[in-house]
Amino acid sequence: VNKAIKGHDTVIHLAALIGIPYSYFSPLAYVKTNIEGTYNVLESSKNNGIRKLVITSTSEVYGSADYIPIDEEHVLKPQSPYSASKIAADNLAISYYNSFKLPVIILRPFNTFGPRQSERAIIPTIINQILRSKDNLIYLGNLHPKREFNFVEDICDSFLKILKIKKFGETFNVGNSYEISIRELVFLISKIMNKQIKIKKSNLRVRKKGSEVDLLKSNSQKIKKLTGWKPNYKGRIG
Repeated sequence: VNKAIKGHDTVIHLAALIGIPYSYFSPLAYVKTNIEGTYNVLESSKNNGIRKLVITSTSEVYGSADYIPIDEEHVLKPQSPYSASKIAADNLAISYYNSFKLPVIILRPFNTFGPRQSERAIIPTIINQILRSKDNLIYLGNLHPKREFNFVEDICDSFLKILKIKKFGETFNVGNSYEISIRELVFLISKIMNKQIKIKKSNLRVRKKGSEVDLLKSNSQKIKKLTGWKPNYKGRIG
């Protein structure tokens, strides 16, 4: 990490181990990658005099919403080892700003989708199951949770916008505030694909009790006011 950072003035830290269900089976892998890995980036950035470091967070740190839309002041709830590791990484980053004046900005995107996304994410999982299924049957976990989905170009644009500011030690939500349940999402995608499908619950895809995040809906007024960022694909999952 130190070798990669040396000679540069700006760092965007995107590396993380994701996949919430797997974090139940190997929490240490998430601690090593998401916390210790972020430490490596922070320490190397400090030692190399980086002038701006953007840490990529996740909306999962908020857990099930106490109120919506969720702003940056919402309490952080570690409802899975994954979310706990990301909360720790974010707080470690802020500690480097407070302790060493490292120019850190935390960008917190809500769910992202777009071309070439892997099946670790829900939208590619649904699409590929529909394409592969011979009996129009797809397997999913809980269907009631609501999420918002942000097109990758909007998220990339938020990174470009945040690079232009010099307000450090702050966290910024990024999202379009358009929420949809997983059930609604499945049938929206199947309609677009012109497929009649049936859903069967898979225990392997169900989050553990107390770990399911029921609703995520963003308040992104802070980044909008400061940078002028706005989503161009609001509500346009199709």
